[in-house]
Amino acid sequence: MPNSVASQTLFLYSTTVSDVGTVRSNNQDSAFAGEHLIAICDGMGGHAGGDTASTIAIRSLAHIEHDDVNGDVSTVARMMETSVMAAHDAIVGKAKRERKLAGMGTTMTAVALVAGYWVLAHIGDSRAYLLRDGRLTRMTQDHSYVQHLIDTGRISPAEARNHPQRNVVMRVLGDFDIDPHPDIAIRAAHPTDRWMLCSDGLCGVLEDSTIEQTLTAYSDQEECAQQLVSMALKAGSTDNVTAVIADATLALDADAFDLPHQTPLVAGAASASLEPIADILNEPVATAPMLRDANASPAQRAAALIQSQPASQPSPRVAQPSAVREENGERANPDTGEIPVIQKRDGHVTDDPNDPDVAKAIHHERQTQHKETRKRGRRNRLIAILIVIAALALATGGAFGAYRWSQTKYFIGNADGVVAVYQGVNTNVFGLALSHEVKRTNIDIDSLPQAWRDQLQDGITFNSYDEAIQHVQVIRQEKSNFNDNSNTSKSSGDAGNGTSDSSDSSDSSGSNGTDGDSSAGSSQTDGGTADGTAGDTGTDASSTGTDGGDAQ
Repeated sequence: MPNSVASQTLFLYSTTVSDVGTVRSNNQDSAFAGEHLIAICDGMGGHAGGDTASTIAIRSLAHIEHDDVNGDVSTVARMMETSVMAAHDAIVGKAKRERKLAGMGTTMTAVALVAGYWVLAHIGDSRAYLLRDGRLTRMTQDHSYVQHLIDTGRISPAEARNHPQRNVVMRVLGDFDIDPHPDIAIRAAHPTDRWMLCSDGLCGVLEDSTIEQTLTAYSDQEECAQQLVSMALKAGSTDNVTAVIADATLALDADAFDLPHQTPLVAGAASASLEPIADILNEPVATAPMLRDANASPAQRAAALIQSQPASQPSPRVAQPSAVREENGERANPDTGEIPVIQKRDGHVTDDPNDPDVAKAIHHERQTQHKETRKRGRRNRLIAILIVIAALALATGGAFGAYRWSQTKYFIGNADGVVAVYQGVNTNVFGLALSHEVKRTNIDIDSLPQAWRDQLQDGITFNSYDEAIQHVQVIRQEKSNFNDNSNTSKSSGDAGNGTSDSSDSSDSSGSNGTDGDSSAGSSQTDGGTADGTAGDTGTDASSTGTDGGDAQ
């Protein structure tokens, strides 16, 4: 990828604003705004899981802020893809270690300025918009179920806004059996380019025309972000709302002493732990400005009190890297929690475990802990017995009520190896099945992609019979597409087997190997070209996850 002559004179100014909103109890969005990198992540998976997943993703990407590899655009593009995959692996690993976080995930949309080019990485349904010469262009495609319906002509964009499955995402980073490879695109950067990244709490309620008008009307970045987030909340957004605004600036003298500089900003869930990000960058980072709203309702003010950033901390808060914290004495001494500190009769203080007084104190602490453990054990057993008694008392009435409610639901599942529609829910209460088969199709489950088979094994739930039948048609179409793709791949493979021995030793379409930049069998994205055109983005609509918008 050739470097642009103007690459040394383009600088990035950015800011971000994130708000918990009027409904959510915590902010699961995370955002980063730096001099070379901007990113937005929308977490999902419950109260704790969404926070954790989006924070992990931001930490995984943050190093790109200073790791530009001397302006090598192709290397940074590969680095961004690798960082996204690393975030996926970290989220999955943490979910396996802490079962309460099972099912957590996050979207991710990031843009880096490298040598006069924009490098865009995207997965999920957060969005990136580019305002150039007064014209707004949406640079990402939602990896969502409703976008798939739009692409296949089943619904219109207007219908998608109120579709019951509008928050179902088909590609995310996290604890799901979903392809985690991001879309990667490269586009030539122009002076005065303005980027806006946002979570679906903003673009889900504001029209593109409104976004374009606001980005054009407000030249000040922070004021623009404040206005966009505020308008989304006033428009009725029930989700966390986050916006990142970034402008490309042309410096007149690239060798000047006072080059443009800003402290990277972190917003949302990731702002609760600034120090690890400061250590990654080895430079100070700060919390992003809070949403200014003098007319906030009592519900808004109450929600703001329980955001992830502690109320006792000033805003913005600046975190220094570990080396500076050590020099300033801000790093607390580690506490082993095992050896007590004893003051002797002569006033001498010691924590030597060989000292008789220290050994006696250790023995006393262990006895106290043992007694407390036994008390907690007895208390927990008593509570468990009471819970069991209460549960048995409610079971009879609850089972009948659950059955009546269950019959208002439908799901698609496996019936002797074929797809079938069931009325009820895919479970039972005390041996009483809460579903029964109402329609059996001729779609063989073994002929479907693995992702569909996994979902059908657990059952895909709908609120009405018509929705279930509509989804059956989608599965039938996906089966046809899958079979067509399989036949095409087989034909390509047969053609590859017919090549000469010399072609076998080179990188060919029939090879099962992988080169250093791509992975066989995975969804790959064309990195784009140096002439300023955006790279092709690839999507895989084979599986679903649930966005934090309705996952609470």
